Amino acid sequence: MSEFVSSLHEAFERLGRIETRRMFGGHGIYHEGRMIGLVVADTLYLKSDAETVAHFDRLQLPAFEYRRGDKTMQTSYRQAPADVFEDREEAAAWGRLAWEAALRSGHAPKARTPRTALKPKPAKPAKSAKSAKSAKAAKTAKAPRKAAAR
Repeated sequence: MSEFVSSLHEAFERLGRIETRRMFGGHGIYHEGRMIGLVVADTLYLKSDAETVAHFDRLQLPAFEYRRGDKTMQTSYRQAPADVFEDREEAAAWGRLAWEAALRSGHAPKARTPRTALKPKPAKPAKSAKSAKSAKAAKTAKAPRKAAAR
């Protein structure tokens, strides 16, 4: 995790607990199970919607965009103002706006599933040369029957 992403826990401490999860070369920022932000290339973007976009527009904060084929796709995540990193009350206020937008989005919170270590599949018993030959002979013997049945 980058130092920038780690610093967000402190910046948003007055909002409440946040979680960060790696995704698509960046990080998702979650509060109470809902994605409220996105970090790409050490830039924070916060969730917006029709009710909150005016706050971002007033400060001329751009939307996060990405390329899909030859099209530019614009998301509902807008660049966070610099005040978020300088004033924890501002961070909490912007975080609440993002969280409220996430609530209105209608997406249910993601359940956090605990990561477990991948367990290796049990090894299949090795076939003896005799059983391998008999399995091959059985397949060969069945083939002519299928042809004869047509």
